Amino acid sequence: MLIVDVVVAVVLLAAVWAGFSLRVVQQYQRGVVFRFGRVRQEIRQPGMVFLLPAADRLRKVNVQIVTMPIPAQEGITRDNVTVRVDAVVYFKVTDPVLATVNVQDYDFAISQVAQTSLRSIIGKSELDDLLANREPLNQGLELMLDSPALGWGIQIDRVEIKDVALPESMKRSMSRQAEAERERRARIITADGEFQASARLSEAAAVMSATPAALQLRLLQTVVEVAAEKNSTLVLPFPVELLRFLDSATDAQVLAAAASAAKAEAALTGGEEPELAEAAEAADAVEQLELPPLEELLAQSPLDGVTERRLEDGSAPDDHGADAHAANGHDRVRPPGPVADAPGADQDGVTGLGRQGQEGRS
Repeated sequence: MLIVDVVVAVVLLAAVWAGFSLRVVQQYQRGVVFRFGRVRQEIRQPGMVFLLPAADRLRKVNVQIVTMPIPAQEGITRDNVTVRVDAVVYFKVTDPVLATVNVQDYDFAISQVAQTSLRSIIGKSELDDLLANREPLNQGLELMLDSPALGWGIQIDRVEIKDVALPESMKRSMSRQAEAERERRARIITADGEFQASARLSEAAAVMSATPAALQLRLLQTVVEVAAEKNSTLVLPFPVELLRFLDSATDAQVLAAAASAAKAEAALTGGEEPELAEAAEAADAVEQLELPPLEELLAQSPLDGVTERRLEDGSAPDDHGADAHAANGHDRVRPPGPVADAPGADQDGVTGLGRQGQEGRS
């Protein structure tokens, strides 16, 4: 019976001793042993670890990659813009002894160094770099964190700037700047298109001036396009030369009527006064005036007159327009004084027949 009690006591003592001397280290951990307060250089690997009771003390260190967000830091960039920037740091412990002995709390230490480094990066950078060129800034921030972290047995895996918060006034200014830039590009593109179109139109005008029939074909094409859009609209092209012919014919009829009235009045009076004689001579001149045939006017191209006039006197298009304006009847030759004295004549020296002709022409 005594032997049994001794065996039971030994077993109990062994269990108690094992409870104080055996530890379990997880796969993602490493063990640092302190024996009588001095650190052992041997790192305990994952598994069952044996310790001397009352002599050794084990401290477990996590060697996983730690993700630590950096609180948003407010600073002024190099181009004097106030921003708020936050970031994130990825790091892990590579030397558990240094991480345990050299720094009291490496998590808090890395957080503080990351915040100060981020504020320093903000002051050295410009706003455009923070918004569009972050990769060099991330590398610079990582180098700034590596310097103290190496002495703590910590490796900085990577550092990333997450967000850049801008003031509302700066956002509105950037929006107006972007809008102005887009408008500038649109105007440049529009001006370039107009320049190219004007060059093509100039070439087309040169081709049409060399070939008058091309203008008629272009006119017919325009008629087809108008008819395709509005089927109820009928377009009839009217040559300008025909208008000029009708205008000249009407003026000739008015002058002829005025001269006939002057002759009739002279015949009634029975004498030939000087004014009536001048009116008769004007009537003879009108009768001798011959207008070109209508078929010849219609056969001519609208561009022939412009080209001939430019070749003759070298006048500009505006001068030709003025000559054409005068040819349309604005500088007409009025009959002499007796026409004004004819019955039914108005202040312009045109008889009633002439006025009827003008009303019919309008």
